[in-house]
Amino acid sequence: MSTDEAITGEAESQQAKRSPSDFLKTVLGRPVSVKLNSGADYKGVLACLDGYMNIAMEQTEEYEDGQLKAKYGDCFIRGNNVLYISAKKK
Repeated sequence: MSTDEAITGEAESQQAKRSPSDFLKTVLGRPVSVKLNSGADYKGVLACLDGYMNIAMEQTEEYEDGQLKAKYGDCFIRGNNVLYISAKKK
């Protein structure tokens, strides 16, 4: 195995070891989509979150069944309602 192969393999294994916490740190301040247990979708900019997954978002839009339902300047979502957080593609 060459040195280049070892370095490439090491970098790939580090990427595979990324935790959810690492993901959340990278999406702070970026557009995200938050899906709730109720089925509602919130799309906006992730302002902050805490260890309980409580979320603060800005420029938020609420969608239900794919239809825009409301627009909010700021939105606060309690963590126990969150099904998942997805980063929007650039």
